[in-house]
Parts: sequence; structure tokens; C-alpha cells
Amino acid sequence: MESKMIFGKSDETSLLPLYMTTAGYWEHQTETVRTSGFPDFQLHQVLNGQGRLIIGEKDLTVGPGDVFFLFPEIPHRYTPISDRWELAWVSFQGREARQLLAYAGLNESGAANLRRGSLLNELQQMLAMEEGEDEFEAECSKLLYQLLLDLKKLLPAPVNRDYGMERIRPVLRHIAENLERPLPLAELGDIAGVSPQYLCRLFQKTLKLRPLAYINQERINRSKKLMFSEAGRKIYEIAGLVGYENPSYFCAVFKRHTGMSPEDFKELHGLGR
Repeated sequence: MESKMIFGKSDETSLLPLYMTTAGYWEHQTETVRTSGFPDFQLHQVLNGQGRLIIGEKDLTVGPGDVFFLFPEIPHRYTPISDRWELAWVSFQGREARQLLAYAGLNESGAANLRRGSLLNELQQMLAMEEGEDEFEAECSKLLYQLLLDLKKLLPAPVNRDYGMERIRPVLRHIAENLERPLPLAELGDIAGVSPQYLCRLFQKTLKLRPLAYINQERINRSKKLMFSEAGRKIYEIAGLVGYENPSYFCAVFKRHTGMSPEDFKELHGLGR
């Protein structure tokens, strides 16, 4: 592939939740210094050679199989440290951009290693397109959305998250099997072999939720399924089946999670009241 750059027409696509501003491929990436950062989000994939990436106090070496991410307005510098440094990249904006990166576990500028070394399929398709094609910007937006959505499974989970998941996996299974009854923290801590306080820290680090918040989330999800599978049941019966002795408290938690009461949820989905 020869070096190339394509541009999105942001004036036409800014209404989209996610849109490409530029994408490109360099047979050899030269030094880039941005003391004020770049206005858009950027994803770079290293295909060949090695480079040096400096973001604040981070000084990283990136090579084949690595990707690096640059958030808007963050000062940075990257430069080749091999004779050839082959890169592909995409710059993007949109109201959903930050949330999609967060979904993949990316909340700041940095680098990571992909689980595969070949050029990302969606980026390759973008680069193969011609700017004059019909629906060019919309097609690029769809490809970009898919690319960011797939990043979650392409990027390795942080080591501390892997460790945390191993520790709390038996607890999650125990919760799923016992949602219909009280689940005190001490009991859950015993399942994991840790104190209740440490269990809370594990949940927070791994799932970004405290245990009670996770239990409530699972109970509300279970209650929705029961409303569909056992539509004839009363709300107080559903509440009891998912561990809420007080139907009023169940309704309050349900509304906090969904923005509506259980009765309104049932009516909205044609399940009666």
C-alpha cells in the first residue's frame, strides 16, 4: 500500500454520533511533535518498525502489533527509532467517541498491544475507499463504530482486572444462584476468602461497582426477564422472587435503574399492568 490520507467532511457528518475526520497510512512515519495536542481522538496502529511515544511522563516504545491512542488536546510526541516505521491511523470525533473508548477500557492517551498483528479490518476497509464514493462519510462512520466496538475484545484486559475477576468469579456465581434471598457482605466475603472491606475494593476495581450496586443491577435484570417469561405474576411476586421483601423498595430501585416504574415497564412492552 502506498502512503495516503483521506478526509471526512465534518460539516456533513457532525450530526452522527461518531465520525471519521481523517484516516491514513504512512510507509514511514516521520517525527511528529504537538505541544498543544491534536483536536480529535486518534488511533494509530504500528504495522512495522518501532517508534517512541512520549505523553507527559510516559515514554513508550511501540512496535508491530501495538496501537496507541491520543485524546484531544493532550500534548504528545512520536518519532521513529527504526529505519522504517509503518503506521495506519484514524482520527475521529462525535458525541459517542469517548464512551466507546471507555467501553474498551481506554480513558486516557497511551499504548496497548493488540491480540492480532494484522491491519485492523475496519481501518483497512476505510483506507480502500475513495472519498467521492456514495455515502462515503456514512460508511466510514459505520466502520469506525465497529472498529471501536471490537477493541474491547482485541485489547488485553489489565492484569489487575484479570486477577480481580478470578477472585470474584465464585462470588458472581453465588449471587446469580441466590438472588431471591438476602446476600450479606460477610457471606460474599467468605465465598471469596476475603474480608467484606477487601471484597468491596475488589468489586470497585474490577467492575467499577460496589457489591450491593451489582446485586441490585442483577436483581433488576432478573425481574425484567420474569416480567416477560411469567407475565401473569403480580409486581409484589416478582419483587419476592428477586430478593426484595418490600415491593415499594423494589419499585424504587427499579425506577432508579430504568427511569420508570415496573408497571410502566410492563405496559411499555405490552405485558399488561
